[in-house]
Amino acid sequence: MTPTTSRPGRRAVVAAAAALPLGAALAACSSDTGAGPDLGGGASDGGGEGSPYGDAIASGPIAADDVVAASAWASAIKEGDKLVRGGTLANQVFSLASTTGGEPTGFDAGITQLLAQYILGEGGVEKVEYIDTTVETRETMVENGTVDCVIATYSITPERLEVINFAGPYYLSGTAIQVRTEDKDSISGPEDLTGLKLVTQANSTGIQAIEDYVTDPADVQTLPDNESCVAALKQGRSDAYVLDQGVLLGNSKADPDVSVVGEPFVDDPYGIGLSQENEDALEFVNTFLQEIIDSGSWKALWTATIGDVIDGGAPEPPTPGDLPV
Repeated sequence: MTPTTSRPGRRAVVAAAAALPLGAALAACSSDTGAGPDLGGGASDGGGEGSPYGDAIASGPIAADDVVAASAWASAIKEGDKLVRGGTLANQVFSLASTTGGEPTGFDAGITQLLAQYILGEGGVEKVEYIDTTVETRETMVENGTVDCVIATYSITPERLEVINFAGPYYLSGTAIQVRTEDKDSISGPEDLTGLKLVTQANSTGIQAIEDYVTDPADVQTLPDNESCVAALKQGRSDAYVLDQGVLLGNSKADPDVSVVGEPFVDDPYGIGLSQENEDALEFVNTFLQEIIDSGSWKALWTATIGDVIDGGAPEPPTPGDLPV
């Protein structure tokens, strides 16, 4: 389905953001996330009109009325005048609550707001209900209709595809390593983790990555959420935290005591979780993703968020619908 979209008159996107290097250039990557680390009040101060983030969102397309009407899933959202998104608001790079009463910011927050605007039109950005999900609750909330979708550095895996659908991928990430900043020169890849104490989130892709790529770790802890894993690392109960790079980048931006090292060593595609009961939602959301890629909104959003914490220009976006699993 190739919809015709209407686009209101808007400013050109200002897609400039300062790149903050984290050692060697980090490749594009992905992750599973639960609650975020203690940010010490370091939530987003907003990305309003005139900012690179705000302009990236403003540049997004709006679906024509007949395109929305052709999708039962999108029509129900438009009739309710609200998009309910499952995810987190505790990752400084991907989705972070505002401290000033504005909308959340970050790459996943931006994808959410672009989707709400695409369906609900002008003002749709302000019509998102954000519901917290964890690695243990996401599939259930999608299946039972608690949320319309999950956008939460949500890795596409064969196991998850058995119970829900994934639109996308909309970003290609990878499993990476986080260490205490004081140790960042001694660890650069999974080969350096032999004999060390490791931590990852329960029910995350980090568990399989450790099994496949780390030889004889001293201990592997699985903890319920990101905050617990960061605490274990900082307190010395673990020597390294293995998880999707997207979550780890948010930790490093929030806390100078932890750093991401090396390159991602497992490819990890992020998708938008959708119920298999909503048969037309998959095609509709994949079409939306292609439209934000074609319009330049995806690149502008990347530059204003992920591009602020890793070196290099925006990567080539993945092809929606081309699931790499």
